[in-house]
Amino acid sequence: MVFFFKYIQLLRYAVVTGANKGIGLETVRQLAASGVTVLLTARNEKRGTDAVASLHGLGLSNVLFHQLDVQDPQSIQALADFIRTRFGKLDILVNNAGASGVIVDEDGLRALNIDPATWLSGKATNMVQDVMKTTYDSAIGCLSTNYYGVKNVTKALLPLLQCSTSGGRIVNVSSLRAELWRIPNEQIRSELGNLETLTEEKIDGFVEKFLHDLKNNELEVSGWSKMLPAYSVSKAMLNAYTRVLAKKYPEMCINCVHPGYVDTDINWHTGIMTVEEGAQGSVMLALLPQGGPSGCYFDRTQVGEF
Repeated sequence: MVFFFKYIQLLRYAVVTGANKGIGLETVRQLAASGVTVLLTARNEKRGTDAVASLHGLGLSNVLFHQLDVQDPQSIQALADFIRTRFGKLDILVNNAGASGVIVDEDGLRALNIDPATWLSGKATNMVQDVMKTTYDSAIGCLSTNYYGVKNVTKALLPLLQCSTSGGRIVNVSSLRAELWRIPNEQIRSELGNLETLTEEKIDGFVEKFLHDLKNNELEVSGWSKMLPAYSVSKAMLNAYTRVLAKKYPEMCINCVHPGYVDTDINWHTGIMTVEEGAQGSVMLALLPQGGPSGCYFDRTQVGEF
């Protein structure tokens, strides 16, 4: 009986959001291969169950599916209730679900034939303005997924993460577009970079200011990024939220990670890395030993600068 109790304690349970394809699916695969029981979540039930079936076909029977729309409070609560009933705790949360925040003319984008070095340097910003459009609705969808969605899922699952016997792990999938030096406005950079005065309310205020400026066509004059503006802001605010959360819950390891320039749908397959490479950072942070780093931004598997 004692042995069984210890075995139950050793079992680790993970949730990966937006995991029916791409980096999310590969993150599930690598975590499951390491022995973690993984709840693969997706908004679309058929795509989610098909993804789980593909992993079962690889012999990974420790993967389950649960529907999750990170923009739907009832869907989030249903997930939390399922985990509480089925597992009684959660050890790992990988917030991977994401949206680009732009409407793209994909044929026009392909015709530009922009090389990876130009993408990564930011020199493509002016080149893509005619084929990538940010509308107020697309920005709302992006921020509702990448920032508010992460916050709402995390808050619902925090009580379960606090039940983890190994200390909870939260991994927020970010982007190099979130790096503060890319934000032209010096005051915004300074405030987001000051952990002593940074609060969740202040971060929410920046999101509201961005949406106000977008609605009034004042993004450039207000010093917001021109390249994928809603996406860049959503990930910068996600990084800031990660730091606030890590400070509030020092017993956990809470980090954000840029997966690299990966060939996935979210970047219209302009990336050059494989999903196997892209998932490495998330998996490493999900499996951190006790006493591991927290409140950090990782560029793949190396600590980077916010």
